[in-house]
Amino acid sequence: MNKYLHYIWYLLRHKYYVLVECWRHGLYWRGIKHDWSKILPSELIPYTNFFNGKVLNRRSDSGYYKPTDTGDAGFDHAWFLHQKRHDHHWQYWVLAQDVEGVVLKPMSHKARLEMWCDWRGAGRAQGTPDTVKWWKLNGKKLQLHPETRAWVETMVAELKAKK
Repeated sequence: MNKYLHYIWYLLRHKYYVLVECWRHGLYWRGIKHDWSKILPSELIPYTNFFNGKVLNRRSDSGYYKPTDTGDAGFDHAWFLHQKRHDHHWQYWVLAQDVEGVVLKPMSHKARLEMWCDWRGAGRAQGTPDTVKWWKLNGKKLQLHPETRAWVETMVAELKAKK
């Protein structure tokens, strides 16, 4: 299969699962427009070339990958653009300072809820739907404002209690 079609098929599957999760939480418009920029050439081409039919193989056993440490300058730039175009990425809320490091901003409720839906949908699209396990393995790697982290911990606890 053409590598672009393969990636677009994965993207549509991802968007479908995120849409389902967003609609469960009343985020109808966010579910529809989720990750819209991935069809722009500035993201589509580098993403397709980087993953080249191997979206799942680029992740660790925990479902995590370090998109800023890929060795692929085109993908790294596309990922940077993507996270700055969409407030549902926690990186959108990290403010780089000139000398002092970073300031972690609290995410808006709709942004963090879409982030949660994104994690749930991505897990389902990639065949690793256990968000509780994913958070346990990867949560400490995310630079989140304490308020945002507390909210995520509550969501994880609620999901864990439902199991």
